[in-house]
Amino acid sequence: MAAASVLDPFNILAVDDSPDNLFLIETILDDPAYCIGLASGGQAALDLVQQRPPDLILLDVMMPDLDGYAVTQRLRQNPDLPYIPILLITAHDQSSLVQGLDAGADDFIRKPVDVNELRARVRSLLRLKRSMDAQAHMMRQRDDFVARLTHDLRTPLVAANRMLKLCRNQAFGPLPDEAHEAMGSIIDSNDHLLNMVNTLLEVYRHEAGQKTLTQVAISLPDLADTVTKALSPLATAKGLTCQFIVNDASLSRADPPNSSAHSADFPVVMGDPLELRRILTNLVGNAIKFTDQGGVEITLGQTSEPPQGLPSSPQHSGAWVSVQVQDTGIGIPPAEQQAIFQWFRQGDHRRAGHGLGLHLAQRLATLHGGTITVQSAPGQGSCFTLWLPAQATLPRPKDISPMPSFADAETAENLV
Repeated sequence: MAAASVLDPFNILAVDDSPDNLFLIETILDDPAYCIGLASGGQAALDLVQQRPPDLILLDVMMPDLDGYAVTQRLRQNPDLPYIPILLITAHDQSSLVQGLDAGADDFIRKPVDVNELRARVRSLLRLKRSMDAQAHMMRQRDDFVARLTHDLRTPLVAANRMLKLCRNQAFGPLPDEAHEAMGSIIDSNDHLLNMVNTLLEVYRHEAGQKTLTQVAISLPDLADTVTKALSPLATAKGLTCQFIVNDASLSRADPPNSSAHSADFPVVMGDPLELRRILTNLVGNAIKFTDQGGVEITLGQTSEPPQGLPSSPQHSGAWVSVQVQDTGIGIPPAEQQAIFQWFRQGDHRRAGHGLGLHLAQRLATLHGGTITVQSAPGQGSCFTLWLPAQATLPRPKDISPMPSFADAETAENLV
């Protein structure tokens, strides 16, 4: 939806249980630039706002059904509403004003209302509203542009990738050794760019609310084992170990699929198997990428305490499960640890990626009711932990179907 024109009148909703007060506000704000709507109570105001959100709400505090504080709280708790400035009109003392501001009001004016003061505060809040709407419109335009750009870039990149691989495989004739090596470098660069475009597109889809998570029972041991198997060739190619542990039962990649870790009595989680696999692929792929000696260890655990930084929720007061990815790599300086989950935040290391993978992983973890934490020190490796709320233990679901090429070993190394 486009931003409102500067010539459009502002829609102002006045809310008061007194008809005389509503008439007074109408009289004071009698101006062609304003379109005044009236509501005689809190519930009536909420209904009108739901039907047509105004540009400003003038809200009396003392009303019999819902007072101004309750109306303000309900409006601020509604995620479907745009930003609407709220001006409280009150005869109460300073403590009541603080209560109103804490509830989410933007400003207040005392009774008896001064005409010039009311007009000035209305003008000020409407300027704020227009500015916020313009900023939101620009953000939507930017998001739409980037989403369309990344979508349009993906098709030629995929086509170029396939053609380059045909050339490298000498489908059009033999290549000199130098050309074969150069072709490999071009393909690697193209893979990295394609992965960045795919990840950026996923980020914007989630930010725009265009992605809906499925909710199915997931066996984390199975999922973690699947990801470990998919990425182990990357570790082997670098001379690293890659070990998966559940409940102190070690499962190395040489062990058969029916090893003890698979049969461990481990709680399931509810979530989207594709997106949870995306998170684990990112964490394990990064661990391998930034480790030159030693190895990577993936450990599943349980706890009754919520992870640090995630407040306990009445919706979930039970156990938590964790997937801990520990490496012996280069580590992360403390100054960078606070920002690694931000947009396009890249480390200073030469192998740093595009800075989207961890941002997307953290967002996906949050959408599942969990979080990702990190512990690290330069030269001592890093430990990333995915925390998820656990459900009651259920029969192990069928093998989780593999995720599309996003999780393939040849693209996993570009996920940072």
